[in-house]
Amino acid sequence: MLEQQASYALTREAFVWDIPQHYNIGVDICDRHAAARPDAIAIIDVAEDGTTRQCSFETLRQSSNQLANALAKLSVKGDRIGVLLPQSIETAQSHIAITKSARIALPLFTLFGPDALLHRLRDSGSSVVITNAEGAAKLAAIRAELPDLKHVICVEPAPAPALDFAQLCAAESPEFAFAPTLAEDPAILIYTSGTTGNPKGALHAHRVLLGHLPGVEMSHDFFPQAGDRIWTPADWAWIGGLLDVMMPALHHGVTVVACRFRKFTAQAAFDLMRSQKIRNAFLPPTALKMMRLWPEAEAQRLEMRSVASGGETLGKELIAWGQRVFGCTINEFYGQTECNMIVSSCAALEPAEPGVMGFAVPGHTLAILDEDTGTQVEPGAEGSIAVLAPDPVMFLRYWNNPEATAAKFLSVGEHKWLLTGDKGRVTPSGRIAFVGRDDDVISSSGYRIGPAEIEDCLLTHPAVHLAGVVGKPDPVRGSIVAAYIQLSQGVDPGPALADDIALHVKDKLAAYEFPRVVRFIDEMPATTTGKIIRAQLRLMAQEEADNEQQ
Repeated sequence: MLEQQASYALTREAFVWDIPQHYNIGVDICDRHAAARPDAIAIIDVAEDGTTRQCSFETLRQSSNQLANALAKLSVKGDRIGVLLPQSIETAQSHIAITKSARIALPLFTLFGPDALLHRLRDSGSSVVITNAEGAAKLAAIRAELPDLKHVICVEPAPAPALDFAQLCAAESPEFAFAPTLAEDPAILIYTSGTTGNPKGALHAHRVLLGHLPGVEMSHDFFPQAGDRIWTPADWAWIGGLLDVMMPALHHGVTVVACRFRKFTAQAAFDLMRSQKIRNAFLPPTALKMMRLWPEAEAQRLEMRSVASGGETLGKELIAWGQRVFGCTINEFYGQTECNMIVSSCAALEPAEPGVMGFAVPGHTLAILDEDTGTQVEPGAEGSIAVLAPDPVMFLRYWNNPEATAAKFLSVGEHKWLLTGDKGRVTPSGRIAFVGRDDDVISSSGYRIGPAEIEDCLLTHPAVHLAGVVGKPDPVRGSIVAAYIQLSQGVDPGPALADDIALHVKDKLAAYEFPRVVRFIDEMPATTTGKIIRAQLRLMAQEEADNEQQ
């Protein structure tokens, strides 16, 4: 557990990893608390109509044991078990049962269509999927193409051959003959969001949860503290929902509120946070931006202890808004599916530096490397963000993809570095600033331009709801900055507005950074986790450039 010292430097110096040889996620986040505090509430499950269910740690222990016994009959150790469910008690129960029984959990988004499900289930060779009626219908349409899928377990009534979740569990003992697992044993297979190329399955060991803890604790100003209660709108199928919120909170015995809106709205989020007395929240940047745009947002005055955000860099205006509305400073963190929660800001230690991700989380060693030479660049210079291996939070390998695994690492002398694929720099304060993904960086007239700062600036324009920035091929400059804008509700597009938006950036940032192309689009292409898919925007820019050459 991260212990707060007088400064970040002292906190980092005092931290030491304690990773036991034998460790199991399911036992850690459930059984341990059931033995010490059986009646303590683990999960409050809030339906969209406001009705709630509560589940104690002891109830969760018994129900997960029943499911683990059922899985022991339907599968073998090491099998991949898909979890295609929204945030719910049953989702937590499933993950605990899967990891207890030495199977590998495969989190799946309920928003996935048939192609996305087919790729992940076929690539992973999953033998069982736990889902609801909606998910069962999707699986029925592709099941003929999934020879490894033997069983579908449904938490709601569904036609055969789906198995009934409740009946399956009721037939089993609430006690489970647990066989200890190693901290290095595989536990979770999470597919990347696919912002570049096809999604790859990142295989994580049980230790991945312990590896997340310092970053979670730091991003929530030394979580947990008395009275903490946490929620996120992020799906638990995303590493941000599963391993930044649900599992770390249960590890610490903190109550998790489960509520995943079918359609996120700012009003619903504010209402939930107030009614459920949420003290801690992970709010992705897209959610924060939507909440800020709600006309009544400024009238909301919550008493949050901590709010964390990650996935995109936040601008100073959004951080200032959060301070007013939430009553606390939004801490930014950084990571990726393969190696998460490795950088964070922490208002309890140091004042926020808007536009900068934060410090390397204690326990993790980061460097900004020149990939050509493998040497660290000078402070302030741009390079590749890299993480020293081994690291408890680092993935084991990509599933069935040794070539991609090898390409993810760079050996320099006796050191081995994981390459995040992101560009960054070290600021004078020692923090790490995000510049952009390798393929996001725009080369224009000899300048290397990161899109994040421009996007942050665009979002300060009152007409802009969402913004994505890419390079558009240009015969003279190599590339020019192109901004794709989803306008705020009720705003009409037009040439005058495009010029005003471009001038807005030119006035605030460097002249070479302003968008020479501004295009208005109806909907921003984004992953299911809310990250802008700049690859699609680049295709649009390339197509436009090609047409201009004809």
